[in-house]
Amino acid sequence: MKKWYAGVLVASLFMLLVLRFMVSNNPMGQGYLSNPFSSNASNPLEWVRATTPPIIQSPVNKSVVISTETMVSSLFAERNISTEERQSLLSWHHLRHLIDKAQELPNGLEAIKQAENAWSSLMFSVEEERLASSNDTSRRRTNEKQCPHFLNRMNATELGNEGFRLRVPCGLTQGSSITIIGIPDGLLGNFRIDLTGEPLPGEPEPPVILHYNVRLHGDKITENPVIVQNTWTLAHDWGEEERCPSPSPEKNKKVDELDQCNKMVGNDDNRARSNISKLNPSRISTSGKYFPFKQGYLSVATLRVGSEGIQMTVDGKHITSFAYRETLEPWLVSEVKISGDLKLISVVASGLPTSEDSDHTTDLESLKSVPLPQEKQLDLFIGVFSTANNFKRRMAVRRTWMQYSAVRSGAVAVRFFVGLHKNQIVNEELWNEARTYGDVQLMPFVDYYNLITWKTLAICIFGVKSPLFLTKISGLY
Repeated sequence: MKKWYAGVLVASLFMLLVLRFMVSNNPMGQGYLSNPFSSNASNPLEWVRATTPPIIQSPVNKSVVISTETMVSSLFAERNISTEERQSLLSWHHLRHLIDKAQELPNGLEAIKQAENAWSSLMFSVEEERLASSNDTSRRRTNEKQCPHFLNRMNATELGNEGFRLRVPCGLTQGSSITIIGIPDGLLGNFRIDLTGEPLPGEPEPPVILHYNVRLHGDKITENPVIVQNTWTLAHDWGEEERCPSPSPEKNKKVDELDQCNKMVGNDDNRARSNISKLNPSRISTSGKYFPFKQGYLSVATLRVGSEGIQMTVDGKHITSFAYRETLEPWLVSEVKISGDLKLISVVASGLPTSEDSDHTTDLESLKSVPLPQEKQLDLFIGVFSTANNFKRRMAVRRTWMQYSAVRSGAVAVRFFVGLHKNQIVNEELWNEARTYGDVQLMPFVDYYNLITWKTLAICIFGVKSPLFLTKISGLY
């Protein structure tokens, strides 16, 4: 028996040695055993190759890796830009080491793909601006007109086969609102409002940041009127539906301190029905239940962008709230689509983000940032998370607490960390803002907040050894 055990042990050790020899001589095996977080300065994509499954050996998948290298080289290629413009890229080149860890970061490779498209378009427009700089009308003033604070389509006709579309040039921001005046009509009176983003090149459809679907005659789940809210992306298809009235009232959460679904919607309580009838008797159905839309009756519906989600009011009364979902934020909205059985009267978009024209800013010099001290250490560094189209909010910060003597003297440095936007016009305005004020640090990613270890980044770039504060200003992001 002892000899038998000894034989099994020897055979096992031999097999382990053979297996180790095979793995050590197998390049793909080396990839799986290597440390995914080891740095490789000569090739930042070495980790991407190392952790890719064996199918990467096929010609199709190899081309994907080459394409990624092209995107990375485009993001970090040397550009013919001014000294002022280089100041906004101090953090940009320090982030290159994150590229080789992109697959470990949420939406990493997708963000790099989006950023490459945005960066290439931006650099092309910058070159165009230089070539056209001798013209009387500057490109910047043209862009200012393309980011209006207010849009309206009055006396809108009935929806066509493809519905009605309102282009939102520079996205939405907190406080933006879209008001739709119309009458549900047609056979069913069902209609939908979609807030869509910018599609990536090669994608058939853009992402739907908010799908607001009014079904006056119910659906497969209920025969009563219902509002269905959802999102859609190519990668994840439709998300989880949020219905109002909800089949599970106990799950009615708060968004911006407001109910996901107003408890009065679908309520047939006699006391509540009496209150509703005084406010709007036309919204009481034959069954005695309240619903904000009714076939053949005029409705004024407003979608308002909050800090946590999008609120819908109808005839001045809050009806629903929809919390933002990951990577589907309001600043990415590029178009409003309205379709279905709705006689559309007008659409008004207000509170839209627009940048200031520095040519007409009287206090421009006092708003420019103080250069970082080269010979002495900062007392404090404040990094402010911001999004590309939040022009007005950054200006508000510049005009208020960034005027403190500690900031103006250079003892405290304040910088806005801003990721690229999918919208080319927004990126052009952001580039001009960074060049003018010198306090914007551009990030070579879209959805940058998923990718950066901010404290390490700030210490690396700005050499801060004293107490470090990185703050997210309420409502700024």
